[in-house]
Amino acid sequence: MSYKNIDVQPVSGALGAEILGADLDADLDNETFDDIHQAFLDHQVIFFRDQSLSPAKHKTFGRRFGSLNVHPYVKGMKDHPEVMEIIKEPEDKVNFGGGWHTDMSFLEEPVLGSILHSIEVPAYGGDTLFASQYKAYEALSDGMKEMLDGMIAIHTAEREYGQAGVSAAKRSSMDIDNAGDDVPKFEHPVVRTHPETGRKALYVNMAFTMYFKNMTRRESRPLLNFLFDHCTQEQFTCRFRWSAGAVAFWDNRAVQHFALNDYHGQRRHMRRVTVNGDRPR
Repeated sequence: MSYKNIDVQPVSGALGAEILGADLDADLDNETFDDIHQAFLDHQVIFFRDQSLSPAKHKTFGRRFGSLNVHPYVKGMKDHPEVMEIIKEPEDKVNFGGGWHTDMSFLEEPVLGSILHSIEVPAYGGDTLFASQYKAYEALSDGMKEMLDGMIAIHTAEREYGQAGVSAAKRSSMDIDNAGDDVPKFEHPVVRTHPETGRKALYVNMAFTMYFKNMTRRESRPLLNFLFDHCTQEQFTCRFRWSAGAVAFWDNRAVQHFALNDYHGQRRHMRRVTVNGDRPR
């Protein structure tokens, strides 16, 4: 794939590319934006270095891809509710996003993508892993694909944001609500077709997928556990080492990610804008 205004450098054989020659703080012309959009579709997660994004400019870039999400359980910035501040203080033990997941698949219309901007990074650690769910689906046997096509799974925020949820754990610099006991559940296909590329991707994740439709949790567990293990194998992944001012933009329709919690005693401050999506098909 050739791009007119940017240089695109892949970071692994599975997914991911670093974008050179784009200033996200500037008013991007349509040709450059089209290049970035195409690179996003081609590589599933794209990375930029040395970006000076104010919250307003962060939102402006996100809105080029669609309307912006306001998280139902995590409060955003006071003057910018669409901008989530993800902060781990030196005394915090639990990080935010520390497990394989797809952002907000617990919604009826899950989000399209997430744009994460690093403000302050630890001296070491705090990398993010990404896994291609295209590759995970394509690696399945024909028999497994045939079985999974047409299956429906139930997604909910109860495990993460419920009474004992990991994501609902108290953090000194984040305001996260407990979802309580009445957490909605939504049905999504186990294999979804990407609305822009037409490619098939696995669409289950350990954080928010609870069980299969018309099956009990116990009956669902063996197959779900297999899929959770399968879809994050090393050959489907890439790893991003953060630097101050870096930006990662990943496609939640075909990517899982994992924020590593290996920098205890250090501070990490990120800002995230999330673009709304549509109902999986």
